[in-house]
Amino acid sequence: MAIKKKSSKHSSNSNGNRGRNGPSRSSPDRTDLRTYSIPDTRLEHPDLTVRQVIEKDKDGAEHIRYEVTGNLNAPVPPIRDSKYLDKKQCIEIYRYMLLNRKMETALENLYKQGKVVGGVYFGLGQEACSCASAYALDKDDWFAPMIRNQGSLLVRGFRASDTMMQYMAKADSPTRGRDGTSHFGDIEKRNMVSPISMLGDLIPVMAGVALGARLQGRNLAVMTYIGDGGQSTGVTYEGINFAAVQNLGLVLFVESNLWAYSTPSEIQYRCKDLAERAIGYGIPGVIVDGTDACQVYDAAHEAVERAHRGEGPTMIEAKMMRMKGHAIHDAAAYVPKPMFDFWKKRDPIARFENYLVKEKKWLTAKENAELIAEVERVIEAEREIAVNSPMPTPESAEGGVFCEDGCHEIKPKYGMPKVKKGTGGFKETEAAVHLK
Repeated sequence: MAIKKKSSKHSSNSNGNRGRNGPSRSSPDRTDLRTYSIPDTRLEHPDLTVRQVIEKDKDGAEHIRYEVTGNLNAPVPPIRDSKYLDKKQCIEIYRYMLLNRKMETALENLYKQGKVVGGVYFGLGQEACSCASAYALDKDDWFAPMIRNQGSLLVRGFRASDTMMQYMAKADSPTRGRDGTSHFGDIEKRNMVSPISMLGDLIPVMAGVALGARLQGRNLAVMTYIGDGGQSTGVTYEGINFAAVQNLGLVLFVESNLWAYSTPSEIQYRCKDLAERAIGYGIPGVIVDGTDACQVYDAAHEAVERAHRGEGPTMIEAKMMRMKGHAIHDAAAYVPKPMFDFWKKRDPIARFENYLVKEKKWLTAKENAELIAEVERVIEAEREIAVNSPMPTPESAEGGVFCEDGCHEIKPKYGMPKVKKGTGGFKETEAAVHLK
């Protein structure tokens, strides 16, 4: 995490430095020295460069393509042992990753069969990031996934059929057929905020969730994600800055997956690592290998614990590659094939399987085959549920448009907000009087 040098100055901080459920405690030393380090836990630092090449065809028309250079034959690094996970937990995360991969394969097949309404978004190559990060949250913590974090939904208790029915706009889907993508949540049981299509907007929303919980006497972790492209949006900056200033427990995963739709990272931003931007906000930042579930979990666990202690936000940059196009309609022909080949060798599931079976010997080859077969049976059963769910009736479209009486109760979840009572009465400003 980010390390500050000591300073002789001391200043108080009233922004939530209290135990998770206890009273306010004395604030830690705050300094004015702006010297940080960004820890990098990776065992490999790929030295690849993507550059744009403009070529002319025989008619003189210009065409753009991309080339990748660097050590494309570098050996695949081992998985780093976790400081916190035990054998059982590692196998559970591995199973969630398998569920994530098999579910998306089933979704792709449903799309090709014409049973999906609209498009499908995949997180191929990002399963370790989605599953291991969500696994680090406590039950009371909140999260807000993005379109590629479908594995985090499985970890937090959603079924694969929920996601399949959602994409198929079925009557039994979480939105009862009113949406064909991932715009659904569960604020009652699973503490999930629905994804927002405008990239970056989830960050201030989740900061608001953390602020609301703190006003009710709780220091919670709130986790959300942003891609390397979305990280450049203005609302991302505003949301992180607000969380930093208010010392809120935001755990932000920057999924540095190398391509923002068809734009490579090299022509998106100038800094070497997106985690460096944490320095500008005055918050800890760390870089992890996004294909290593143990590294992802450890960074998430430490960030969540910081949030529980009331020590503010953390930015985690998970480096990996999105192994499919932006959505199912995008063949990703713009990506140089050698780049796909390089990252395919670093498949997070294949790496974790090798770690559990061959390195740690926590699973025998037979046990692993049985686990994979069990996951396939689960996904097939979930697919059957989704396919057999009816389409919504036309008249059902009238419901749920507005929040009718009795729709749901809006009330504090953890207790009455703790606010200071004012000492003075309301006084109209000069501007208010003038406007009258």
